[in-house]
Amino acid sequence: MTPESQSIIPNAATWRKASYSADQTACVEVADWATGAAVRDTRHRDLGSLTFAPGEWQAFLDTAKGSLR
Repeated sequence: MTPESQSIIPNAATWRKASYSADQTACVEVADWATGAAVRDTRHRDLGSLTFAPGEWQAFLDTAKGSLR
C-alpha cells in the first residue's frame, strides 16, 4: 500500500461479506466507495482494516480474478 491508500473509511461505508468467504467462521468483509476500498476480518473487526486507493484495489481484484481461472 502507498501513502495515498491510507484513506479514512467513510462512516456511510457499507460492509459486505466477500463472495469467496466459504464458511461462517472465517469471513472477510469488504467496503468500497469512490475514493477507495477496505478489507477486514469478521472475527477481528476491532483490529481495524486494510485500506486501498482505487488503483490499488483494482489491481488486487484483477490479480485475484486472474488466479482463479
